[in-house]
Amino acid sequence: MNNKKKELIIESTTLWDFPTQNYGNKPHGNNKYNGVTPAFIIWNLLQRYTKEGDLVVDPMCGSGTTIDVAKELNREVIGYDLNIVRPDVIKSDARKIPLENNSVDFVFIDSPYSDNIKYSDDSKCIGKISCEKIEFFDELEKVAKEIHRILKPKKVISWLIADQWIKRKFTPTGFLLYQRLEKYFETVDLISVTRHNQTSNTGIWHYRARKFNFYLRGFKYLFIMKKVK
Repeated sequence: MNNKKKELIIESTTLWDFPTQNYGNKPHGNNKYNGVTPAFIIWNLLQRYTKEGDLVVDPMCGSGTTIDVAKELNREVIGYDLNIVRPDVIKSDARKIPLENNSVDFVFIDSPYSDNIKYSDDSKCIGKISCEKIEFFDELEKVAKEIHRILKPKKVISWLIADQWIKRKFTPTGFLLYQRLEKYFETVDLISVTRHNQTSNTGIWHYRARKFNFYLRGFKYLFIMKKVK
C-alpha cells in the first residue's frame, strides 16, 4: 500500500509499520533530525483520540512533527523542547510545562530512551542520562507527573519509547518506564511500531547479530494511556 493511500486509513491493528518518516506531499518535522518521529504515528493518534479544535501538546517536540500534523488536522497545538530548531517551538523543560491544570486534550511524547543520541547541548536534557541508571526513570517519572497535571480527566497520553541493547547488556527501558506510568494513567492499549531508520539497520549489523547471537532492536513501544482522574 503506498503512502498516499495509507494516509487516508487509520491503523486497525497493534502493529504499525511506517517505512518513511513522512506521509503525503507536505513535510512534517525534519527527517534529518535525531530521533525524529514518523509523522503517521501522530496522524493516527490524533484521528482516534482528538477532534478539531482540541489542544494537543508535545513536551519534547524536537523538529516539530507533532505541530505540523496537528495544524494540518485543525487541532490547536503547543510544542516544547530544550533544543529549539524552529520558531514555533517553545523552550521549556518537560518536567515543568507552563500550562494550567486540566487544560490539555491530548499529549504525545517521543522521549529519549537512553543517552544513545545527542538531542541537545543543554545539561538538563534527560537524553544525557543512561537508561541503566535509576535516575533516568526518576526524571521521566517527573515528566509523567507533569503531563498528568495538565491533561484533562479521561483524556489520552501516548508515549513512544524503545529498549536498549548495548555492550552485550539488555535494558528493558519500555517495561521500566511503563511501571512508572501506571502510577498516573490507566492503559488503553499498547502498539508495537516497527523501527526502520536506526543506524544498526544495515547488512553488517544483521550479520553481526546472527554471528554473535544477539538481536537488533526491531520495534518501539507506543503506550496509549488515559488520565482517570
